[in-house]
Amino acid sequence: MLVIEDVLISDDLTEEKFMCDLQSCKGACCTEGDYGAPVENSEMEEITQNINTIMENLSDRSKTYLMDHNGFTFYKEPGIWGTACHEDGACIFLSNNELGIGVCGIEKTWYEGKISFQKPVSCHLYPVRISMNEISGFEAWNYDRWDICSAACSKGSKEKMPLYRFVKDAIIRKKGQDFYNELEAAAGYVSMSSDQ
Repeated sequence: MLVIEDVLISDDLTEEKFMCDLQSCKGACCTEGDYGAPVENSEMEEITQNINTIMENLSDRSKTYLMDHNGFTFYKEPGIWGTACHEDGACIFLSNNELGIGVCGIEKTWYEGKISFQKPVSCHLYPVRISMNEISGFEAWNYDRWDICSAACSKGSKEKMPLYRFVKDAIIRKKGQDFYNELEAAAGYVSMSSDQ
């Protein structure tokens, strides 16, 4: 376990290898699961403000849903706000490209330069999940192991890509460059120590 600032970081983030393989999974993490992507209040506001633009990159069924709903749901278990999901489990903001790969409509709109918000940071960080200990005030960062990501684990091992480095941009977005630099330095120290 590493501790950086107010964050408890599981050793898995530095020890495990991971690299998304969308050709294999087709974006299954956005179509399966018990609840949608966790979202912060500020993220819900950003998405709501840009919903008409984002809808241009969504499926017809999502457009129909968003005519009467705001795209978010409160999930009693685990007690978070998240993106809404269709009955089959797919995220409301998901559409498929010509190859049948799940594409985030929010991120596609961002790539097109039409909005300044990329996507919920929880999506950007995945498969790293953040939980909060309200009593201590510490965040806990853990690796969310899921069998649908087995191809990503294989690809990460082949490419020698540590999990924390795979989500580098998301970490910097969430906590800043200095935080990431400390994490990378700590990971390097742990790696050197284990090699001795």
